[in-house]
Amino acid sequence: METDFENRIISPDELPDELDSDNPLRPSKLEDYIGQEKVKQNLSVFIEAAKIRKESLDHVLLYGPPGLGKTTLSMIIANELGVNIKITSGPAIEKPGDLAAMLTNLNPGDVLFIDEIHRLSRSVEEILYPAMEDFSIDIVTGKGQMATSYHLPLPKFTLVGATTRAGQLTAPLRDRFGVILRLEMYTPEQLSKIVMRSAKILGIPIDTDGALEIASRSRGTPRIANRMLKRVRDFAQVMNDGKIDYQSAKTALDRLEVDELGLDSNDRRLLEAMINFYNGGPVGLETLAAAIGEEAVTIEDVYEPYLMQIGFLSRTPRGRCVTKSAYLHMGIKFPGTENEQITFENKNK
Repeated sequence: METDFENRIISPDELPDELDSDNPLRPSKLEDYIGQEKVKQNLSVFIEAAKIRKESLDHVLLYGPPGLGKTTLSMIIANELGVNIKITSGPAIEKPGDLAAMLTNLNPGDVLFIDEIHRLSRSVEEILYPAMEDFSIDIVTGKGQMATSYHLPLPKFTLVGATTRAGQLTAPLRDRFGVILRLEMYTPEQLSKIVMRSAKILGIPIDTDGALEIASRSRGTPRIANRMLKRVRDFAQVMNDGKIDYQSAKTALDRLEVDELGLDSNDRRLLEAMINFYNGGPVGLETLAAAIGEEAVTIEDVYEPYLMQIGFLSRTPRGRCVTKSAYLHMGIKFPGTENEQITFENKNK
């Protein structure tokens, strides 16, 4: 059975309507950006120092799981510096000429944001090295004896790169970033503040309990929290006179099959298959993919990360295994001895 995982409400990937730089839910200033306190404090110092020296900000690398606000932070950096921003992504830059065209169209101090920078091709990346270090590029036109090389100076700019896989960046590229910042998952309390702020912007009546209920099921990710808020609003308008409180939020998210920890029906289906068909594992990735009718890469990139973050899934040399915590959450008895089960249940009371 194929699953349309791109449309999952708990997917951290951006949907088309969330890509707009004019999205009203995106904060435009550091003081309005909720969470990531260490990142904000350091970034404000670097930005202020660059403004005092009247220089461009050092190149910035933002890394961490998807949906935490890397694109938003890049826009805030440009806004705080008072410069323009050009936005693109690694897969969109297919040829060195594409990158050269972007770089030569920048004004002094501008920000160039490259999302998924780990997916740049090697030929494009090699053009980026001298651009980042020396603010110049060498363009070769023609072939053979007709080949001509042009040395083009560039205005000083700030490259902001974003990646969910910092380990896949090449060392030469990573070393050219002067500022490297990791974004962490959000707490329910931080997400609750984000939900309250978004609800105010969208004109949605909501109380703190309703906001916290949405936040607690949002997998620590602001993008998911804002998406859930819009869907819960639909249920509240039809069933609760438009106001979101604890009960209306709980009812809506239960109807959407998102449980208290943010797992949806697809996550539970994967865990149930491992428990029912393979006694909780270990089970190989390809075998599991065939059992639930998904691509192996989908399991690895979409389902597994969050299940591993919350300790429900582990990887071993022999394959994937479901943990005791997952058995407890699913309401299934862990297949240990009776004493082991009693000890486990007492520990989790």
